[in-house]
Amino acid sequence: MSSAPARARRSPAWLARAFLGVGLVAAAACRREVAETGSAPSASASATPSGISPELSARVLAKVGDRTITLGDYVAVLDGMDRIERARYQTADRREQLLKEMVDVELLAREAERRGLADKPEAKALERQILRDEVFAELRDKQPPLDQIPAADVHAYYDAHRGDFKEPERRRLSHIVVRDKASAERILADARGATAKQWGELVRKSSIDKPAADIPDELAGDLGLVTPPSSGKNDNPRVPEALRAAVFEVDKPGDVLGRVVEAGGFHLVRLTGKNDARDRSLAEADRTIRVLIAQERLHRAEADFEKELRARFPVKIDEAALAKVVVPAPEGRK
Repeated sequence: MSSAPARARRSPAWLARAFLGVGLVAAAACRREVAETGSAPSASASATPSGISPELSARVLAKVGDRTITLGDYVAVLDGMDRIERARYQTADRREQLLKEMVDVELLAREAERRGLADKPEAKALERQILRDEVFAELRDKQPPLDQIPAADVHAYYDAHRGDFKEPERRRLSHIVVRDKASAERILADARGATAKQWGELVRKSSIDKPAADIPDELAGDLGLVTPPSSGKNDNPRVPEALRAAVFEVDKPGDVLGRVVEAGGFHLVRLTGKNDARDRSLAEADRTIRVLIAQERLHRAEADFEKELRARFPVKIDEAALAKVVVPAPEGRK
């Protein structure tokens, strides 16, 4: 076999994990059938990736010592990629590169076995993690697609969570901030009644929060949108709570609040725009609701499955031993 390029020799972690996962799951399935029937599963009885025939799936692409890499193994690795990653393997040379990377993973795995590394606790832990991920992936695959969630369930969720689909009013504000109250009050006299351009000129001249040179005067001092304090957490970290509340005291866009607001400096607040509160319709919320229902059902399925496993494999925890574990504090902290 010719020497693979350096990029191929250093196989990415996702490939090693994907290829190892294919082997582990296949081996686990084989062990289960041997235990249950006393014989190994036939090729025709086994599930094949991407719907290829059992005969094609069993076709050997490469041999590494006494081990083989089949077309089924290869396609399973492709199946495990996201669509963007998979698109990189449309050309013959890239497909050849993927096979070389799989060969390298197999070579390293054989060497790891020879050195006894496969029996290290870290390797066993990785095997358990991969098998765990496969079990949960199988559980997720059993959930119905979003478009198969009944419309009646979507409607019922919408009715039960109407408050979640009410969008609060949002206001856009601009500010001028100075270091002392007397200066702020002097500027306020000029700011009230100023046009957008005049306001921008005041921001550039007086504010300690200077806009970039390429920002239009109409956007100078802009702090973005905020929701009213009554709607809950402030989702705009640039706006102090005092300014957030203040902008909702302004009557209409273009107006400047008639008082100075103190919040880490002395601010003049201008309302530059507003979006009225609205209710999202059932049609607008349909996709969001389907995702939320699917997540809830998956969480319930996972919880039920864990409960079933705990009944099948009783769990006992030594709390006294656990209490003796000492976790070192992060460096630099006591």
